[in-house]
Amino acid sequence: MKIALIIENSQAAKSSIVHDALKSVAEPLGHQVHHYGMYTAEDKASLTYVMNGLLAGILINSKAADFVVTGCGTGMGTMLAANSMPGVFCGLIIDPTDAFLFGQINDGNAIAMPYAKGFGWAAELNLQDCYRKLFDGERGLGYPKERAQIMAKNRGILKELKAASCKDMLTVLKSVDQDLLKAAVAGERFEELFFANAQDTPIADYIRRVRAS
Repeated sequence: MKIALIIENSQAAKSSIVHDALKSVAEPLGHQVHHYGMYTAEDKASLTYVMNGLLAGILINSKAADFVVTGCGTGMGTMLAANSMPGVFCGLIIDPTDAFLFGQINDGNAIAMPYAKGFGWAAELNLQDCYRKLFDGERGLGYPKERAQIMAKNRGILKELKAASCKDMLTVLKSVDQDLLKAAVAGERFEELFFANAQDTPIADYIRRVRAS
């Protein structure tokens, strides 16, 4: 599984802590971690929580990533922004129980975490435990197990509801503020990571034109 990490500007100083925690859990399980930034608080390409959501939509819908790990100070803003995108199902994850239940019940494709609120002593251990509950083993099995069938049915209904209420991603990209879009895809490693992994040609071509404009 390709896991994309996106860090918001107010929490960019913690980028290496989050990245190291994610890699230490995900890579031994056979997953790839692609860090789309921010990398430091001094990065020229600055990502707001709104841009995080837009970028999550681009990565999921282009199939450049299978799962997005992101967040902000509380995780709330990024979760809302990500869930405004077609095809993105983002949960707010604070502790390992949240991670386990989100993986088993909702089986979404993105999480937002708080990297300021409650981010204290041994925070990296909480991150590792959350990632382990998400990425070790099969997701979507249900909890409790006897409700697995109805949970799977509800996930399908939610996907249909979102598809009915959202435009497709290419239409979104053409409709949003183009300066905002250009800023969201301006990261120093975006070109290297995205175009090598994106599988939706129209989305990739549009992003290429935006970056070149």
